[in-house]
Amino acid sequence: MAKSALHHEKQKAVEKKRIGLMKPTNIRLAMNNLKSSMKRQEQPFTIPFEEFLQVLTEKPQTVIRNVFQVFHDMVRTYVGEGVDEYSNDPESINYVYYDCSKLFVENSEHPFFADRLFANRLMNHVDSLRRGAQQNNILIFEGPPGCGKSTFLNNLLKKFEHYANTPEGMRFEAVWILDRRMFDSFGDKEFNPLLEKIVALFNIDGADEINGEAIREQILGGNEPYIEVPCPSHDNPILMIPTNLRRAFFDDLFRNDEFKWKLFTAKEYEWVFKDSPCTICSSLYQALLHKLRSPQKVFQQLYARPYHFNRRIGEGISVFNPGDAPMKQYVFENPILQRRINALLGDSNQVKYIFSKFARTNNGIYALMDIKSHNTERLIELHNIISEGVHKVEDIEENVNSMFIALMNPEDKKNIQNIQSFSDRIEYINLPYVLDLNTEVEIYRSVFGKHIDESFLPRVLHNFARIIISSRLNLKSEALLEWIGDPTKYQMYCDTNLQLLKMEIYTGYIPDWLSEEDRSRFTAKRRRRIIGESESEGRQGFSGRDSIKIFNEFFSTFVREDKLIDMNMLVKYFSKIRKDLYASIPQGFIDSLLRMYDYSVLQSVKESLYYYNEDQIARDVQHYIFALNFEPGTTEKCTFTGEKLEITEEFIRTIENRLLGKDVDTEKRELFRRNTVREYTTFTLPQEMLIDDLPITKTRLFNSLRERYIYNLKEKVLDPFQDNENFRRAIKDFDTENFKTYDKRIRDDVTYLLNNLCEKFRYTKQGAREVCIYVIDNDLANRFSETH
Repeated sequence: MAKSALHHEKQKAVEKKRIGLMKPTNIRLAMNNLKSSMKRQEQPFTIPFEEFLQVLTEKPQTVIRNVFQVFHDMVRTYVGEGVDEYSNDPESINYVYYDCSKLFVENSEHPFFADRLFANRLMNHVDSLRRGAQQNNILIFEGPPGCGKSTFLNNLLKKFEHYANTPEGMRFEAVWILDRRMFDSFGDKEFNPLLEKIVALFNIDGADEINGEAIREQILGGNEPYIEVPCPSHDNPILMIPTNLRRAFFDDLFRNDEFKWKLFTAKEYEWVFKDSPCTICSSLYQALLHKLRSPQKVFQQLYARPYHFNRRIGEGISVFNPGDAPMKQYVFENPILQRRINALLGDSNQVKYIFSKFARTNNGIYALMDIKSHNTERLIELHNIISEGVHKVEDIEENVNSMFIALMNPEDKKNIQNIQSFSDRIEYINLPYVLDLNTEVEIYRSVFGKHIDESFLPRVLHNFARIIISSRLNLKSEALLEWIGDPTKYQMYCDTNLQLLKMEIYTGYIPDWLSEEDRSRFTAKRRRRIIGESESEGRQGFSGRDSIKIFNEFFSTFVREDKLIDMNMLVKYFSKIRKDLYASIPQGFIDSLLRMYDYSVLQSVKESLYYYNEDQIARDVQHYIFALNFEPGTTEKCTFTGEKLEITEEFIRTIENRLLGKDVDTEKRELFRRNTVREYTTFTLPQEMLIDDLPITKTRLFNSLRERYIYNLKEKVLDPFQDNENFRRAIKDFDTENFKTYDKRIRDDVTYLLNNLCEKFRYTKQGAREVCIYVIDNDLANRFSETH
């Protein structure tokens, strides 16, 4: 037993020695790497006022910014410039696409997706912040429950905090570092009667001289020659320059350039010349000037350091939830620092180092999550602060130049309606449920994964989003009805309430199926009216949370490996499986959506199957224009192509059948011929060809006839295959061994059709097969031919 215990003790000693040898090496390695990494990071620094002025002259637009301008720069940094798809349109209203993913989605635990309507509202407001137009206001984002308000604000503040702590977003705040050696009394232990009184108070029981000296050192800061007095309101150091001297000072400081001109003239820089420093800094400046009797010596005590934002400790950003209890302490102070200032200045009344909770977010953001419960009281408390820009802290006035943001549900508006004088200080930005179908689809992809696209036929996923959004739109649109007039003229592409058209416009897209007349009547005024209607929409219908639940159930019900989700499944889900949801969708909307889908996929299939000889079409159009100038029964050489033509009624009718269709009656043919000849003789020949020296193929008449020719060819492209069962089976057997058994012409046509669907319209091979079978089995070509 003794031998075994001895062996065990030896083993333990060896192990301890091994750990002991390893541990210091690992610790040193880890600490050295940590040290190197921290050195590479940007460290806070404090610089004298004159060095700060050097930074100011080098980067004036970065240094001279208040919180509103930094907020603007932050949003613009992450979002960038918008994209206007119709930039050359003279009627454009600058309703552009903004990519907000870097601001709200990237590196976010809970991404927020801003639709195009909200993004434009937000960016318009952000641009006004740069111009300095929004101070002394509170910005309230109003939206129904489930629209993502809290997620939006949390992500926004997170990005603001990150940006404000980077070199690009950094601002400086004032800090006084008082050099006690510059004061006559430094080192004189008997200099200050006030100090002696304080020592006496602590020395009541007859403490010895050593204790008295210790108390003196504690109050004065020991033997340290400096007392650091930070500005609790985070004031920019330039505000320490007296307001009546700032214009002359900056005139001397900056050279005559574009920035200096903007500084002295632009509204965004008015605050530079108007704002005053906090009461602590003002009184300290005056006390130091009185004590040192030299402005230069006073500014030698002034330093600048980065304004560090930290939401968690309420520095620069404070966020309050409705359930957060009111603070018990309204006034903050630093007794030790106060005693040191008093001892240094020899007067306890010159500088009062007291401040409120609002000082910590001065030049920062003060945010309220939902105006209810305690947040209602907090909002009312902001009334005087926002109106006057000041806050009373005991007997001193505290400047408050913060950005105030709040979230509100529509039903909570009643909590502040009684404060009439507050109403003109509130700016509302509508944050409704998503009304942009592309954004709605992005939400599904984010929640369920981007792979969901692989389970749908093209357009079907977006059509699910259209159904959800239809419940959020107003049934009647006065702006659209005034513009379009009779909605039934677009019954192949749109519903009678024109919601499908509005959805396209909300995404920034002007549909191709609109007539030329209506496109020309789509003026800037009409566009603003239509976009303006979105302000009253998105407050009812399926919420964001509802739509995710509905999509999850729909997707789980119909997703299969052997078949893609199609429109029949979509219609079945809403009309049969979930009839309770069907009641929230406008009457007839799903039927119109299905009709629009059928028409769209039919056009895709026709476009993919259609192959035309461009040269042959061009020759036919030129021959037709030429032949109309001669009587049938003559033979002439075409001046456009150089070919010899036998001009007969049959020759003209053959080309007209491709321009007009076979079923056009004689009267319409004659009218079409007369109009074509009139166009040629009055404009094409005398103006475009003789004066403008254009070839016939560049004229308006030629292009009009060519487009008509191609359109009619496409309309009839499926005719040869409609009743051909071999064609349908060949589509199903594509990419299998059985496909080789079909006639070469059918194989070529099917291969050409399916490859084009994949290349031009982003179908998978399976999806291309399924959509072709859908078009044939539902006889879409004949249905729309009859409708047309």
